[in-house]
Amino acid sequence: MSLALVIFSIPSVIHASLKYKLFDVNDLHRKNHAANISRLGGLSIVASFTICTLLFSTLISFKEANFLIVSCIILAGLGLKDDVYGTNTSTKFLLQLIVAAILVFFGGFRLTSLYGVLGISDINYLGGGIFSIILIIFLNNAFNLIDGIDGLAGTIGILASLCFGICFALMGQVPYAFIAFALAGAIAGFLKYNWFPANIFMGDTGALIIGLTTAALAIKFIELNKFTGANTPAFYSAPAIAVSILIVPIFDSLRIFTVRILTRKSPFLGDRNHIHHRLETIGYKPNKIVFMTVILNFSIILATITLQRFGNFLLIFLLIGICMIFNVLISWRLSKQSRK
Repeated sequence: MSLALVIFSIPSVIHASLKYKLFDVNDLHRKNHAANISRLGGLSIVASFTICTLLFSTLISFKEANFLIVSCIILAGLGLKDDVYGTNTSTKFLLQLIVAAILVFFGGFRLTSLYGVLGISDINYLGGGIFSIILIIFLNNAFNLIDGIDGLAGTIGILASLCFGICFALMGQVPYAFIAFALAGAIAGFLKYNWFPANIFMGDTGALIIGLTTAALAIKFIELNKFTGANTPAFYSAPAIAVSILIVPIFDSLRIFTVRILTRKSPFLGDRNHIHHRLETIGYKPNKIVFMTVILNFSIILATITLQRFGNFLLIFLLIGICMIFNVLISWRLSKQSRK
């Protein structure tokens, strides 16, 4: 249903964008598309996801979904303003903070343990709430940062939401499964128009919603697989599995922030140093970059689930190691190319 709604609504969004000249300006140094393209594709994703989630949450009386939808609507408003007129950093941060607080303290999307990661086990209500808010805000922006080439953020979003949906279905957690599948369907419908060469972009509206929802699903997945001694979790090392599902936006964001800080630049100043930009510099087309990234992401997920009994610390260390090797290979190719 969510897929169909997006497929049928996107042409109207494109038409309205042409009529009112609502485009992604193509003269910015980080853009490389040849024509003015609408950034309002996220509106269809949000509308479809909201309709489907509200419909099914009403049918099964699942009230937690209401807090997620409220958060999505607030964030969609922020994203829409940013896509059309632009928004200053402080306003963005304040609204994302409010949205995250609604999810954490009212919706119950809060971590209560870190499973020994960084030597931390159980955490109190306030500590868990603050950490969860930071995590949600980080993932919000992480998906926004990988939305730099046609189809990448959408494809990674589909992979992440499908993985969470399947996991929740296997766990018997139907409400969270339908939220994940509704998001996957909405992004899949959008991807029909966003695949290289793109006819429309999701903009901040779409990227922020994908980041918010996948962050909420990740938190709930970890909490529902918490080992208390009285229960046997469906998945062991749930934090490591959640990280593996979201490894592409997580690693790219951590890497780009680290590089900018080390080079004494603002971590919030945009550039073309993301992994997908570096692969473009090597010479890969956007569709090949998407395939490479998805294959890497899927392989990491499969390996983590297979080795889930190894423990969170070892698995997360392994995940970071794989990503660093991948990054070193890219750097080697770039240096080899520059010497020619």
